Order: sequence, then structure tokens, then C-alpha cells
Amino acid sequence: MTLPEFLAWEERQDLRYEFDGFRPVGMTGGTVAHDEITFNIRSAMGTRLGGKPCRPLGPNVKIVADGKVYYPDAFVTCRPVAPKATVAEEPVVVFEVTSEGSHQTDLIVKNRSYRATPSIQRYIIVQQTQKAAIVFMRRDEDWLTEIVSGDNAVLHLPEIEIMVPLEELYRNVELEPLPEDER
Repeated sequence: MTLPEFLAWEERQDLRYEFDGFRPVGMTGGTVAHDEITFNIRSAMGTRLGGKPCRPLGPNVKIVADGKVYYPDAFVTCRPVAPKATVAEEPVVVFEVTSEGSHQTDLIVKNRSYRATPSIQRYIIVQQTQKAAIVFMRRDEDWLTEIVSGDNAVLHLPEIEIMVPLEELYRNVELEPLPEDER
């Protein structure tokens, strides 16, 4: 299946699918914690980006990254998006919230696609069970990685000129206690 064939096919489906470059991949359901974190990301972005040209979208709008189609949990684009559009062009910052079943895909497969997409400057994998995020940021032709964690941590997003306390992403989310040896 080609990308245009997939996009036309998916528009006729009742369920959502991502595209791995060859075939449709069914989307699975999530948890309440996942949904709360995703909502908090979009709220934090929306509050800080109000009145600016960039805007948060997701998880019901798709992006094309390296010839594949994904529904990121949240992302920011600085290009205008038509109200009836189902695909947003040129995402700048992309967020995925991990789950037990998606961690490897988020860390390896999607990471590879997002890195190959020139508009994406920052990819953030937000953990669902602990206040932590893995941040991948583009620096010219290279990518740097940073772990952001803890109650006082802040996500710096210079590409869209904002900062967000990590704590804000976990509002109303009950986290698992850290094991004794990790405290």
C-alpha cells in the first residue's frame, strides 16, 4: 500500500490506523493516566502558545513522518491548519506518552521516523508511571538526548519559545510509587 492509498483508505474506516510505510496498523486503547497526561500536555501547550502562530494538536489529527502516518499523543505545528484537515503539516515538537505496549515503538520506530522528518526539532517521550521524559532534540545534523525528571524539572522548548514544568503534565494523575532502591 502506498501512502496516498493508505490516506484514502483510512478516511473510509471507522477506527483509526497508523501506517508503517507498507500496511495499516490498528490503534489500541489507552489508560486513564495516558489520557490525563495527553490532555495536560495539550492544555499546557495551548495556554502558553495562545496568540502565537504555533498551536498544539493531537491525538485525533495525524502527521506524516518519513513516509509513515502517526497519530502522536500531542504535537505542535507552526503552520496554518484548515479546520477540516485530518493531516497537519510540518510538526515542530512531537509528544508520545508511553504505555507498556508502545514503549519500544515510541523509542525506536517512531524516533527513527521523527528524526528523518526535517520539520521535527524535538521529540519528547513522556513516561506514564513516573514524572519523567526522554527528550530528543535536533542540533544541526545531530540529535542530543536528555532525561528530564523529578518534581522541579522543566521542559525547555526553545523551538516554540516556551517552558513547561514537568509537574504540570502529571496534574490529576496518580503515579506509581518509586521502588525503595530508586528513591
